[in-house]
Amino acid sequence: MSRIDKVDRMILMELQKNSNQPLDQIAEAVGKSKTPVWLRMKRLAEKGIIKKFTIDVDYEKIGFEACFFVFVKTSEHEAEWQKHFLKAIRSRPEVLEAHRLAGDIDYILKVRVENAKAYDKFYQELIRQVKIYNVTALISMEEIKSTNELDLYLISDSNNSAENE
Repeated sequence: MSRIDKVDRMILMELQKNSNQPLDQIAEAVGKSKTPVWLRMKRLAEKGIIKKFTIDVDYEKIGFEACFFVFVKTSEHEAEWQKHFLKAIRSRPEVLEAHRLAGDIDYILKVRVENAKAYDKFYQELIRQVKIYNVTALISMEEIKSTNELDLYLISDSNNSAENE
């Protein structure tokens, strides 16, 4: 785990709110001048803590109205099968998230498409690419909360270094 201090956390929280805000606004919010904040942001990116700067798109407003959570169960647990499965889902732009799980379900995918017909097309292509034991898909009726903002003060100070001004 990379160590970050209070100022790093403040910078990251500001960037989570809006990564497009001007540097002087971030500096003001964290109580530092622009150059030290920029250097910290650069260091956080070099460490891989900041992975990329993105935008948050309202998919429904541009026609991707259906969000499916797809539960995948496999009877195959060999490295070669997993390699093919991962290649298949990583190549699919409809897959917004994919997680390998512990428990009865092996993987969960978050798939965003225009409608149920588009999901069926995605499903048919996926099972053509990779052998899957069982697939269960649930459609989201309403998105209640979606965020990339995590309160970084949830990290205990014992897990972080002293201030590294």
